[in-house]
Amino acid sequence: MTTAFITHPVFLKHEMGMHHPECPARLQAVYDAFAASGLMPQMIQLEAPLATQAELAAAHSSDYVDAIFAASPAHDYAYLDPDTAMNPDSLEAARRASGAVIKGVDLVMEGGDVTNAFCAVRPCGHHATRNRAMGFCIFNHVAVGAMHALNAHALERVAILDFDVHHGNGTEDIFHDDERVMLCSSFQHPYYPGTGANSGNRHIIPTPLPARSGSAEFRRAIDATWWPALERFQPELIIISAGFDAHADDPLAYLELHEDDYVWITERIREVADTFAQGRIVSALEGGYDLAALGRSAVAHVAALL
Repeated sequence: MTTAFITHPVFLKHEMGMHHPECPARLQAVYDAFAASGLMPQMIQLEAPLATQAELAAAHSSDYVDAIFAASPAHDYAYLDPDTAMNPDSLEAARRASGAVIKGVDLVMEGGDVTNAFCAVRPCGHHATRNRAMGFCIFNHVAVGAMHALNAHALERVAILDFDVHHGNGTEDIFHDDERVMLCSSFQHPYYPGTGANSGNRHIIPTPLPARSGSAEFRRAIDATWWPALERFQPELIIISAGFDAHADDPLAYLELHEDDYVWITERIREVADTFAQGRIVSALEGGYDLAALGRSAVAHVAALL
């Protein structure tokens, strides 16, 4: 059994202007770190397919998907919000990022050689709501993948686990009233986007953390909130929003985690997946803005998946 590494060259072409923190160098840092790690020969390397409009509209409204297709510029930039823009390659990149998670879901559900998958994608996705682009995100890739698992593979319970430093407000928006999907989300609070502390239901499990919580508080909070909820829920598939911007070296946030914390949480997620989901995990890259820390953290995460 092995891990699939799913990516595409177009992810390096999406960019939102000079000095934007969500830049192609992020993904290049991940590629370089994996090349140096020696892990690549242990994985199946695959290209991300294009998600169709119908697949995107399972998580987003059809009007929103149509509007994004219409907004794609022939040159320069189309701004979707003050932080989020499209260049001529962004629509393809966003579609293939969602397509990567769909491909990962199909692979782990087929029951062949692939037990889990890491999707090295750009742009990020977890801030995109059903009807709105925001926070560097255009389509919500993990939500699209979860809906594909429910619709195409007839699953009844999918868990999305989000350890990005920012609350995955888009994922919560899409699944707030859908009890087939449990969202467990840890995040610095209060911080962008300022949401998530109170979910109001049993299948959205928020774990807000104050700045400078550090490793011990992060692990204590996850132990107290995520694992009891997942044991009750018994997911048939786990999808991860793998943001590495909670790292101590990251310039955009202040939770002060380290690579060992990403190894720890990945190993614990594998235990849950082995118990309830036949080991099936699909992980998608979200944030992480210190290039060296991002590369090291992604390698640590995938080494634990392997």
